[in-house]
Order: sequence, then structure tokens, then C-alpha cells
Amino acid sequence: MRKLQMVDLKSQYDKIKPAVDASIQEVLETTTYINGPKVHEFQKQLEEYLGVKHVIPCANGTDALQIAMMGLGLQPGDEVITADFTFAATVEVIALLQLTPVLVDVDLHNMNISLEAIKKAITPKTKAIVPVHLFGRAANMEAIMTIAKEHNLYVIEDNAQAIGANCVFSDGTKKKAGTIGHVGATSFFPSKNLGCYGDGGAIFTNDDDLAHTIRGIVNHGMYVRYHHDVVGVNSRLDSIQAAVLNIKLALLDDYNLARQHAARKYSAAFEGNNNIVAPMICDDCDCHVFHQYTLRITNGKRDQLLDHLQAKQIPCAIYYPIPLHSQKAYLDPRYKEEDFPTTNQLVQEVISLPMHTELDDEQIKFITESVLEFFNLE
Repeated sequence: MRKLQMVDLKSQYDKIKPAVDASIQEVLETTTYINGPKVHEFQKQLEEYLGVKHVIPCANGTDALQIAMMGLGLQPGDEVITADFTFAATVEVIALLQLTPVLVDVDLHNMNISLEAIKKAITPKTKAIVPVHLFGRAANMEAIMTIAKEHNLYVIEDNAQAIGANCVFSDGTKKKAGTIGHVGATSFFPSKNLGCYGDGGAIFTNDDDLAHTIRGIVNHGMYVRYHHDVVGVNSRLDSIQAAVLNIKLALLDDYNLARQHAARKYSAAFEGNNNIVAPMICDDCDCHVFHQYTLRITNGKRDQLLDHLQAKQIPCAIYYPIPLHSQKAYLDPRYKEEDFPTTNQLVQEVISLPMHTELDDEQIKFITESVLEFFNLE
């Protein structure tokens, strides 16, 4: 059996090595390292794939979120609602811009932001909602957009973990996660479903005026060289990363199908075990692209399972061990523990197993048998 890894980027690279190497070599030979043809090519290809009018590449996913908020003109003190159970980057950029983070609980069923919690958190100071498509599962964007419209709020999609996932609407139409809100942001960190070989990110929008503003922000506020029309930052996707992404974007649907195949194998093995809650997998849509395959362990022995798997050299991780409302940087007297029952439960129950495009049946069998062995030993 091949060595188990949480993400096997080497095996993935080996399969696409000639195409990736040739694409990178083209950049090296033309020396167009910043805003070169590869970046513009990737931008156009991603716009077509997502069905969105504007893709603005940038340096990383955290920048993408920050620039999206800057582009909307949010002002210090404006309240921005987001999920308590997610990676810190989501709330980090809110705080950096001197906006007011409003953390709310998530839904136990899908681990995405709770619709009821959003409604309860809205005040006259609320200006935006940031849903996170956590672990690769699309949030309920139809309902979130309805809430936002009722209260005249912006929606900024944190799509760092779910590129390629579809949001399915009640009329049967599908739209790609990240393209439904007023603006979306994603990351191309190497372990993402669409990952480069360094840092990278992008912002999506169908709003022409907002796209124009954001294009200036990512480049020091310039539309014409040395003319600074808005306050900007330096955040650009470099051409070598775009060269990698050009090759991998053509394979993204296949990559996501491989992740879904692995997820189905996992879940089939765990079916019937009362101590394990596996993620839901739809048969007729692709609303979940499994950036992570995350279980809930309900018998209170998650940490012992973690130790058991690590002793067998099976990589696994806890995403996320501490709620954002309990992090030192984001402590706030407004938050009460009783407002976060689901998040506080999840941080005690979740464990993520290896998930990547190169998982094979032998590896999945060993992992699932090792998990089930733990419960049989009790």
C-alpha cells in the first residue's frame, strides 16, 4: 500500500508533470512573471468554468476576502455576520478592516452557517453576511440571498473550500458556489480542490462596477500606472501559479469526482455504526466536493480515535478544535456560550480523514477498517 497522506500532491503532480512543467517553462522563457499571459488565460478559463462575468486573480484567499470587503465600501463599525465554526481567515479580515465581526452558530446537519442564527443576529448596523461553504459543501445560498434581500445586505461568499460545487435552487437551476452572492472569494492554496504550487486566490462577481473597483484595489489602487484612484493593496497572482492552475482547472471536475468517489467508499463502510455520523452525499447533485471528509464521533471518544489512527500512521486532523468566539484574538463580551451549542458540540466531535484525488480503494479499506477497529476494541 502506498504511504498514506492527508493530501497526496506528489502523486497528483506525477500524473500531470509534463503539462505542468511545459506551462511553467513557458513563463520562465518569456519572463512574464507578473500579470503575464498565463494569468489572463487562467482568468478567462475560470470565468467560463464558473459562469461568472468577472474573475479577479489575487495573491491568496485571505486577500481575496479582504479585497472583496474593501470593494463593497464597508466602513469601520459595520457589522458583518459569519460562521463561528470555520478557519480564522474569515473573521480575521473583518477585524483587520475595523468592521465588527458577528459570529453565529452553524447547522448540525451540514456544519454551514445557521439560517436562524443569521436572522437573530441582524441589527440596524448589519451590512453583510459571509457564508462559508465549509469542507466543500455548498451553503444554502438561495435562503441566504433571500434573507439578504429582505434586509438590504451584501453577501460575500467564502468559497475557499468548495470550488466546483453546485448550489441547487428550488426551481432546479444550478449555480457554482462563489458566484451567487454579490462577491465571492476563493483560495488556491496547494491542498485545495484547485490548488497551485504556492499561494494564490481570486475574487468573483457579476457586478461590473464592483469588478472595476476590485481590479484597482488589487494593484495599489491603480487603473492607469502611477494614478492611484482608490486605496489599494499589492495582491497579484503570479504567472507561474497561473501556469499550474491553467492545467489543473481543466481537471477540476475529475478531481472533484475522485473526491466524491472516495467519500462514498468511506461512508458506505461506516454505515450502521451508531458512533459515527458521516457527511451526507447526494446521489443526484454535486453540492459537496469534499475538500475535507469530516466525521462526527458521538460517543465522546474522538480524541482516543485520533490517537488510535495516528498510532497506525494514518494522518487525520481536527478542523477546528477551538471555536472562533473562544479564540483570544476574537473574545467579545457580546458572545454567550449558550448562543453556540452546535459549534461547541462540533469541536468535540469532528475528525477529518485523508481526502485527496489520489486515494485508492486499498488505502480507503485500511483507513475505514482501522476506524471501525477502534470501536470494536471498546
